[in-house]
Amino acid sequence: MHMAEQIHLSNTAMRGSLVTDEPMRKHISWRTGGAADRAYVPADMQDAAQFLRGLPADEPVYFIGLGSNLLVRDGGIRGTVMLMHCSRAVMHMDGEQVYAEAGTASPKVARYAATRGYAGAEFLAGIPGTVGGALAMNAGCYGSETWERVARVLMLGRGGELREREPADFDIGYRHVALRGGGLGAEEWFAAAWFRFERGDGAAALRRIKELLQKRIEAQPLALPNAGSVFRNPPGDHAARLIEACGLKGHAIGGARVSEKHANFIVNEKGRGSAADIENLIEYVHDTVLARQGVELVTEVRVIGEKSR
Repeated sequence: MHMAEQIHLSNTAMRGSLVTDEPMRKHISWRTGGAADRAYVPADMQDAAQFLRGLPADEPVYFIGLGSNLLVRDGGIRGTVMLMHCSRAVMHMDGEQVYAEAGTASPKVARYAATRGYAGAEFLAGIPGTVGGALAMNAGCYGSETWERVARVLMLGRGGELREREPADFDIGYRHVALRGGGLGAEEWFAAAWFRFERGDGAAALRRIKELLQKRIEAQPLALPNAGSVFRNPPGDHAARLIEACGLKGHAIGGARVSEKHANFIVNEKGRGSAADIENLIEYVHDTVLARQGVELVTEVRVIGEKSR
C-alpha cells in the first residue's frame, strides 16, 4: 500500500489535500528543484495538528510557506512537506494586537495593520514570504526585524499539540531564531504570532508601504525567479558590495546567474536553472569573496533535500 494511502486510512478526519511526488518547483520562488514524496495542504490549523498526529513517528516533516527563502535540491525531499500558505490563513485583531497565522503572507499583515490605524508594520510589506518564515529567520528589511514586533507566538508540536511561547523562550539574532534548550524546527513549528504595533496614521502607513514596494521593484530583479538575498550582510558591510567588488555581477553557472541589478540575488534565468546550478553558484560566490575579500559570507537561504545521483 502506498504511504499516502496509509496516512489517509490512519487519519480519516483529515480535511486537507494530500498528494504524492509533488514537484517542489511549484512551491518555491526559484521555480526549480525535485519532488517531495508527500505534500499536505491543511484545511486550517486544527487540520494541520490532526494530520501531524497521524504521521509515523519517524516520518521527516518540513513546513514551507511561500518558499521565498528556500532551495530544494534536484533529488527532492524524502518525507512529508506541509504547505502552509493558503488564503484560509486566519488574521484578526486580538485586543490591540494583530494575530496572524503562519500561512499569512507578511505584506498582508502590513496592509491589515495600516488599514486599522496602526504604524510600525510597514517593513513587513518588503518581506516576500509568510509569517511563519519571517518568524523562523527573524526576517527584516528597511531597518526593522520581525521579532521586534512579536508579543508571543503559537507553536505546533510534532504530536499535534499547540502551545504559546514568549520571545524569552528563544535565542533571537540577525536572521537567526532558535528555541532555547533545543534546535528549532525538529519538533516544533511556528503556527501563529501576536504582533504589537503602535497607534498611528494609517493613511501615512499605507503611503509608506507603497513607497517601500516601489523601492523594492526598482532595486531587485523581481521579473526573474529568485529567493531574495542569498547571503547575510556581514557586520558593518553589505554582501552585495563584496560580491560586486569581485566582479561577479552577471556570472553564471548553467541557468543560474548573479543578478546585474542586485549582486546579492541569484536569478533562475528563464526558469532553466537546476537547483544544482544555483547551489554551485552560491558556493562559487562564497569561495570567491572569501579568497578575494577575506570575508566569509553566510547563506541566508535554506537548502534542503537530496542531490541528484
